[in-house]
Amino acid sequence: MDKNHALDAFAALSQATRLDVFRLLINAGDAGLPAGDISHTLGVRQNTMSTNLSVLARAGLIRSEREGRSIRYFADMDGMRGLLAFLMEDCCGGRPELCQPVLNELACPC
Repeated sequence: MDKNHALDAFAALSQATRLDVFRLLINAGDAGLPAGDISHTLGVRQNTMSTNLSVLARAGLIRSEREGRSIRYFADMDGMRGLLAFLMEDCCGGRPELCQPVLNELACPC
């Protein structure tokens, strides 16, 4: 992940509703959640939620799959791993291999 992509991800997560959505989708795991359930759970109007989901998707933090007339959303674990790796790439005095166990622990194999 490059610096600009990381900045997009941080900008997406810097808004309260989007951070709540991302955390909710991480919690949902492989099952993900339909857009309507996300809106209902967080108490956010669907048109507002649609905008927030689009921002998270453009930042590479979530992905979606169409199921008939509904769309199911999932946390993009590769995007999250990329962001964590970007944050830690210069750790340990520029020796990222020393931090790999931490990255492995943080990024579940979901």
